[in-house]
Amino acid sequence: MKKITLIILLFCAFQINAQDVNYSIKNISENTKLADFGVTYYGENSAVFASSRKDKSIRSRKWHLNKQPYLELFKGTMEAEGEIVNVERFSETINSKYHESNVAFTKDLKTVYFSRDNYIDKKAKKDTEGWVLIQLYKATIGDNGEWINIQSLPFNNDNYSTGHPVLNDKENKLYFTSDRPGGFGATDIYVVDVNKDGSYGEPINLGPNVNTRRKEMFPFIDENNVLYFSSNGYEDSKGQLDIYATKIIASEAIEPAVNLGSPINSKGDDFAFVKKSGEKWGHFSSNREGGKGDDDIYYFEELAPIKFDCNQVVEGVVREKDSGALLPGALVILYGKNGEKVESIIADKYASFSFIVDCETAYKIVGTKENYDEDSQEFVTSDERDLELAIGLTIAPSEFITVRGQLMVNIKPIYFDLDKSNIRKDAAMELEKVVRIMNKYPNIKIALGSHTDSRASDKYNWDLSNRRAKSSLEWIISKGIDASRITGEGYGETKLVNKCSNGVRCSEVEHQLNRRTEFVILNPEAAKN
Repeated sequence: MKKITLIILLFCAFQINAQDVNYSIKNISENTKLADFGVTYYGENSAVFASSRKDKSIRSRKWHLNKQPYLELFKGTMEAEGEIVNVERFSETINSKYHESNVAFTKDLKTVYFSRDNYIDKKAKKDTEGWVLIQLYKATIGDNGEWINIQSLPFNNDNYSTGHPVLNDKENKLYFTSDRPGGFGATDIYVVDVNKDGSYGEPINLGPNVNTRRKEMFPFIDENNVLYFSSNGYEDSKGQLDIYATKIIASEAIEPAVNLGSPINSKGDDFAFVKKSGEKWGHFSSNREGGKGDDDIYYFEELAPIKFDCNQVVEGVVREKDSGALLPGALVILYGKNGEKVESIIADKYASFSFIVDCETAYKIVGTKENYDEDSQEFVTSDERDLELAIGLTIAPSEFITVRGQLMVNIKPIYFDLDKSNIRKDAAMELEKVVRIMNKYPNIKIALGSHTDSRASDKYNWDLSNRRAKSSLEWIISKGIDASRITGEGYGETKLVNKCSNGVRCSEVEHQLNRRTEFVILNPEAAKN
C-alpha cells in the first residue's frame, strides 16, 4: 500500500475596498509638450521613463500616427515630491530607431526587461498585415556598464503584441500585456514563471477578475501582491483607461478589480501606476486635461491606505508520501465546520489546488483519487501566512481507472509545449507506462484520443490535436507495439469535460482539464487476463 500526502499552505488574501482610498497628486516639472509616461524605479534614487521629447541626440524621424518622434527611454535622478531631474537618454544600445518603453529591472540591476517594436539585430519584423508590433526583450549589464546580450523573449510572436513588463517581488514571475489569441478581449494581462535556470514557463491569462472584452494594460504588482493595472472595459470607468487594483494569489486574481477613484482616475487615459517599494508614494501617467502635453507623468502620495476585508487562501500540493511524486488529478473537497460541502477542485497538472476561505474559521479538507482511499484533516484559519499542514492518504493504485464510464490506462496527464506536438521527456515517461501495460496485457486494444481546450479556432485545435495524436501513436508503435492494437485520433475541442466552450470565461486550471490525451481500453475484458 502506498500513501499520498496532501500539503496545505495557508495564505492571507484580501478583498479590496477602495471607497476610503485617497491620494494627493501633482504634475511633475520635467513633463514636456510631447509624450512622457511609464516610470520605473532604477535603484534607490533614479527613475527610467519613456518619452518622445526632442533631444540633441534623438532621431528626427516622426511617428506617422501622432506626429511625434519615436519613443526613447530616459533616466533621471529622483528628488523630493517625485521630481525627476538631470534627465538623459537611458542607453545607447537599448534605444533604437524604433519605439522603446516600459522597463522592469531585477533588484540587483543586472537584468532589464523592456518593450520595443519588433526590431533586433538591426532588422525589423512585420506581422502578416505589414505592421511592426511591440515585443518584449531582455538585456544584461556588461562590464563597461552598458546593456548587452539583447534577446527576444521566447513567448513573443511576430503576429501579436507583447509588452509592459513588471516583475513580482520574488522575481520569479513576469507580468505583461498581450493581444495573443485565446484572451478575453482586445489586450489582456498575463503572467509567466521565470525559472531559476533562466527559462520561462507558459504564459497564463490572469482571468476574468482582471481581464475584460476590451483593453487591460500596464500591470504593476507591489511587494504585497496587489496588482495595479489600467482598463477601459469596466462599467465604473470614469472615462477612458482607468487604474484598478486587485489581489493576486498564485497566478490568479482572487477578487474582482476595484477602481482607485479620483483623483487618480479622470476622464482621460490614466495608466502606468507604480509605487516605490515600502513607501506610500509613487507615479502614474495621464493625458487628462490641464497637463503640459500629450501624456504626462504625475506624482502621488497615498493619504489613506487601501483597506482589505480579511479572506485567506488555502493552497496545497498532493504528493505520494513515500516517493514525493506529484499526483495531479486528485479530487480535493473543502468542508465547513458543520460538515457542509463548501467547494471542490481537481488538482492541476502540478498537483496543486487552492480555495478562498474566511479568516478565523474551522474547515476540513478531504483528498481522494479514483481507486484510492481517502483521508482528511481539520484546521482553523488565522491571520498568519505560510501555515503548513499535511494529511496522509492511503491509496490502492491501479493500472486502470474508470472515467466517464470508460476504462482507461491510469497515467499522469501528457503535456505538450505550446503549439507543438513533439514528445517531451515527461510525456515519454508516461507513454512508456502505456507500452508496459500493453506488453503485460497482450490482448488489449487501445483508442488514443488527444484533446485541446476551446481557445484558438476550431480548425486550429482540430489540426493540433491530430498532430499530437499522431506523434503519440507513432512513439508507442516505435517501441514494438503492434499497430493493429492501437489507434490514434485528435478531437480538438469537441469533447470538453466542463463548461469552458467558446466565449465562456474559465480559469487556466479549468482550461487545463480539457487539454488531455486519453488511452481508452476498447475491450475491457482483456484487461482482466
